[in-house]
Amino acid sequence: MKLNQKQNLLVIVGPTAIGKTAVSINVAKKLNGEIISADSMQIYKYMDIGTAKIKPEEMEGIPHYLIDIVYPDEEFTVADFKNYSEKYIKQINDKNKIPIVVGGSGLYLNSIVYKLKFAQIKKNESFRLKCEKLVDQYGVGYLYDRLCQVDPITSNNISPNDTKRIIRALEVYHETGKPMSYFNKNFREKTDKYNLVMVGLNTDRAKLYSRIEKRVDKMIEEGLIEEVKNLLNMGYSRELTSMQAIGYKEIISYLYGEIDLEEAIEILKRNTRRFAKRQLTWFKRDDRIKWIDIDKFNDMDEIGNFIVNYYKNELSNQF
Repeated sequence: MKLNQKQNLLVIVGPTAIGKTAVSINVAKKLNGEIISADSMQIYKYMDIGTAKIKPEEMEGIPHYLIDIVYPDEEFTVADFKNYSEKYIKQINDKNKIPIVVGGSGLYLNSIVYKLKFAQIKKNESFRLKCEKLVDQYGVGYLYDRLCQVDPITSNNISPNDTKRIIRALEVYHETGKPMSYFNKNFREKTDKYNLVMVGLNTDRAKLYSRIEKRVDKMIEEGLIEEVKNLLNMGYSRELTSMQAIGYKEIISYLYGEIDLEEAIEILKRNTRRFAKRQLTWFKRDDRIKWIDIDKFNDMDEIGNFIVNYYKNELSNQF
């Protein structure tokens, strides 16, 4: 029973390739937990290898949520993630199980652990069309530079390649005359909705980069090129937000003959390393996260036991 009537919640974060999936499975088995994915790419159907999506046989019977829920050309916002995840957190708690939110998408995770107020501004299709034409003509960097001028706070929290979110932020400014950051003034106000425990997985930077390079090589071996070919053959445009993701845009450039395969793989590794660095910078701002070095444990079971014990101790301190 939750004595303070708040919902229990364990969050496991960390950079890409650190091993969040395997750790979360281990922890879920020990805690009688269920897993909610906080990965902005694993929501897409057909995009499996490039997103390092967990395979059904790897779930070991642990229910997973928010994986394979939309098609690559469908819109799914941070607000959508917040609504879905809050529903599942409640459902899992109601079963007397522990919801474990796992992922590396900073905005998704922030929507749960901070009091974010999403700007309720309606879409302006003509403005969006104008922005899309500017992207076609000058590239997404042109719009990103504009966003940096009108809303530097929001631009710092959006990838320079995330066309969809850049356009949305500009749309909010266009419709209201105020930057999106104005509507998110409580962006760093911590939620008090949950009995919240947060754990971050990390390791030495050189070891992390080695893990990233091995993961990319494995993706190529498992058929990433064929996966991207199939997506293009199904009619999914390279301009889609989903297809602009790391792991897909580099292979698309190779398939279009813009770069050779060796260069595509090297760029993919470089972009993934940079992404991991941005993730760590993002998460390090939250002082609630207990960071652990995965290489200081002998095996996965030791990591799982440490997290479970830390979770139980922290939870008892909140009552």
